[in-house]
Order: sequence, then structure tokens, then C-alpha cells
Amino acid sequence: MKNFFNTDDILPKYDVVILGAGPAGCAAALYTARDDLSAIIFEKNYPGGNVAITEMVENYPGIDVGITGSDLANKFFSQAVKFGAQVRYGVCQKVELEDDYKIITLEDGRRVMAKALIIATGSRPKRINVPGEAKFIGRGVSFCATCDGGFFKDREVIVLGGGNSALEEGMYLTRFASKVTIIHRRDSFRASKIVQKRAFSNDRIKFIMDASVIEILGEEKLTGVKIRNAKTGEESVVNADGVFIFVGYDANTDTFKDLLELTPDGFIKAGETTETSVPGIFAAGDVRKKELMQIITAAADGAVAAKMAEKYVTEIDANER
Repeated sequence: MKNFFNTDDILPKYDVVILGAGPAGCAAALYTARDDLSAIIFEKNYPGGNVAITEMVENYPGIDVGITGSDLANKFFSQAVKFGAQVRYGVCQKVELEDDYKIITLEDGRRVMAKALIIATGSRPKRINVPGEAKFIGRGVSFCATCDGGFFKDREVIVLGGGNSALEEGMYLTRFASKVTIIHRRDSFRASKIVQKRAFSNDRIKFIMDASVIEILGEEKLTGVKIRNAKTGEESVVNADGVFIFVGYDANTDTFKDLLELTPDGFIKAGETTETSVPGIFAAGDVRKKELMQIITAAADGAVAAKMAEKYVTEIDANER
């Protein structure tokens, strides 16, 4: 990853700038590189985005034996680089419009110009915003079982959520924890049937349905959660050493809220063409509002955004001639 953090060879102008090196960003870089466009990805953390911290991926076409999220992320990244994509560290602070160019200002003050901009900044785990959550983040509250599961060997943990992530990460945590309690605010899970079947058959997992966490408890260390039953209103305490939260995601769009049209919940408004409210700016992956947010749809978005960006750049070049 040494050249990933190399910031010495950034040029002032590109055909396309891509923000984010997750599946969408890497796919966009792969397609722009193959189309011989000058393009660069800026990534603020590590290639792969949320995929890189996923324990196992079993539903990506062509990989029928499963693959760790980090390995799949590395494959995305390596393939994009193989075809000539540039990937550099950088945090976008501001985007401005100047004639046919988008001016991207990075956190360290560097400015890069591009004819087209592909936003693939993804999303971040959503918080539940209850007393005690902020206090114990990194001290018992986690949003990543793969990252922090090992700290809870032979301890009891709670998982919050009802989708695939919650159940899959709950099963992963049984490798370490003596007991995993999954708490869900509804009476049924949103997770796929096959994932539910696996979770229900795991004798180290307990389920509490129709309940919401209203407080995370503890003084010096986390001791459990207070929950409220959705039907009866009854409150009770569930003891635990750790709480893992998987209740959805918030889009990483704070930088673009004054530039682009967003949905009420903060995602970028963009259709299947990935075109946003500003010509020449495209949104790909989990940052775009859509029905299905999966690795495969993010990668597809990246390919579409790259082809739309190519079309846009070609039109600008033709007008300049």
C-alpha cells in the first residue's frame, strides 16, 4: 500500500476525479483507465470502504466459495491499479464549479481540477443516539465486529439491528463471545432467509424482539443496556460487556449538501444514470439513494458513472475544439 499514500505526483488537472476507493470508486477507476481518461481516486481511509471490514462475502457473482471482505477489497483495488488507475490519499473539503471544471479542494489545501467528478464516498454506520452511546464508543460500543470482536473473548455482547449485517456479525461474534444477544425493535428480521436460518440455529445467540435500546449503561466501563418493549412499554436491563450497533448507514455527503440535491435522509439524488443535479458530477455506490445497497450494485454504479463521465468529457472536448 506504499504508493497508496504517495501524494507527490498529483497533477493539477484530470479528466475525472473520483472520491472514494470502495467498490464503486474502484470500478469507476477501472473503467476510466480502460477508456484512456486521465483519472485519479482520492481515498481518506483505505481501499474497499465498508467491504474491507466485512468478515465474509458469499453473494458476489463468480466467487462461489466465499471471500473475506478485505481480500475482495484488495482485488478491486489491485485490478484498478493494474489498468493504470491512480489512487492517492486525500480528503475532499470543498467542491466548486468553474466553467467546465470542478475544483476539488483537499483537506491539506491542494486543489485539483477535473472535467467530471464521480462521488463514491459511501456511507458510515448509523448511531442510535441514546445516552451512553457516545461515552462508550471505542470502550465497549463498536460498529465493527471484525475489528473489535477479539476484545470480547469469553464475554457477553449485544448486537443491535435486524438486517443481514446484524445477524452475520452476530454469528461472527460467537467465535469470541460466550453469549451474543441480538436485540431488534421489530417482531421480524429484514435479513435474508438463509442468514436468519443460520442465526437461529446458533445456540450461542439469544434473540430479543420488539425492543429498543433507550440507554447504554455503565460508569467506568459498559455494563449493559436498558431496553423498552415496543408493545408493552415495559423497561428492563440486559447485562453485557459490549454493544455492537448495526442499524443502517448514513451517507457521507456533508461536503456536498450545499452543492447537490440530496434526499431528506442525506443521500445524493441520482438515478440509474448516476447523474446528479449538477452536470458533470455523478454519484455511485452507497452514497446514492437506491433500493438495494450491495457490493454488486456499488460496482455497477461505478461502471455506469465512468461511462457517463466519459461521455461528458468527450462532449466538453468536442466543444473546445
